[in-house]
Amino acid sequence: MSEKMPGLRIDHLHVQKPVIQGGMGVGISLSGLASAVANAGGIGVISSVGIGMLEKNPHLNYRKNNLHLLKREIRKARSLTNGVLGINIMVAISDYDALLTTAFDEEIDIVFLGAGLPLKLPETITPHRLKTAKTKVGVIVSSGRAARLIFQTWQKKFNHVPDVVVLEGPRAGGHLGFKKDQLFDPAFALENLIPEVRPVAQHYARQFDKEIPVIAAGGIYTGADMFRIMELGVQGVQMGTRFVATHECDASPGFKQAYIDCEEKDITIIESPVGLPGRAIRNAFIDEIAAGSRKPFRCPWKCLKTCDFRSAPYCIAQALTNARKGNMEEGYTFAGDNAYKVDEIISVQELFNKLEKEYAAAAENALRQHLKSARIAV
Repeated sequence: MSEKMPGLRIDHLHVQKPVIQGGMGVGISLSGLASAVANAGGIGVISSVGIGMLEKNPHLNYRKNNLHLLKREIRKARSLTNGVLGINIMVAISDYDALLTTAFDEEIDIVFLGAGLPLKLPETITPHRLKTAKTKVGVIVSSGRAARLIFQTWQKKFNHVPDVVVLEGPRAGGHLGFKKDQLFDPAFALENLIPEVRPVAQHYARQFDKEIPVIAAGGIYTGADMFRIMELGVQGVQMGTRFVATHECDASPGFKQAYIDCEEKDITIIESPVGLPGRAIRNAFIDEIAAGSRKPFRCPWKCLKTCDFRSAPYCIAQALTNARKGNMEEGYTFAGDNAYKVDEIISVQELFNKLEKEYAAAAENALRQHLKSARIAV
């Protein structure tokens, strides 16, 4: 049993540490955070969600601005690191095709597709391009059933399958792929979902003669958490909440302070205007919405396919943009259920150092327990 974190391999990508930084929109994980994570040995991920809201170019409409800023952030991140970089793209976003095409055109190392089932790809991503491109594809799922449907569909349509599966459990932050009554049901705990997803990845790995690692996400906060969950047979972890409280995170100081100030009772489940439950830090804005308040807005570009802007009580893209800038009176912060544990802002490298020490200590303790049990058995 090794006390050191293992590396992670995704097709031709060799990652020093089995840590993927979760993509966090709107503007929480951009080139600053992603490049720092990549430099520390993990996979740094830029979120493409609502990126055009951050810096409106008067010469471009919102959709073109999204692509303009995504290209800029990819190129900026690449200028800051030689490590592995990814892009997170929501399937439910209305310009999904254009964002995914741009990510492939820019030859990002890997794209992570979530918030919906990626059963279709833009016409620009042909089966041949999918197989030969430098860019690898990861899919984010919340069940074995979803993973199986994606892999079956890709096999039939493209004669190709995703390169990695991220299994996101119900303790994650932001929009969640579960019904509200499933979020606290032990049957849907991450530990119980892994045995559903691993066989799917293993089946298609044999069929396509490739390794398809499974990554666990949601509620993983320490190196000890990493060790425990990886002992269940996954090859790595995805962490979002822990990376918000870093100097390199692209959010404002006010956004990060909301994590430091929150208590366990403040972590709450909200009903998002896009029709999904979400985990966030409770504040006055959330309380006002829960009490029936409405925040009138003019929809600039209908960013989400599932959003009915005519009946929505507020614009979620604008609320998240406000929060990113530190304006908590007009927005709120998404966060995982461990956000209340955050008590300081540190560098990404310091965070990795902590995770490695915690992982090593957990591995050493497990080894001692194993040897102790072996002696008793003898």
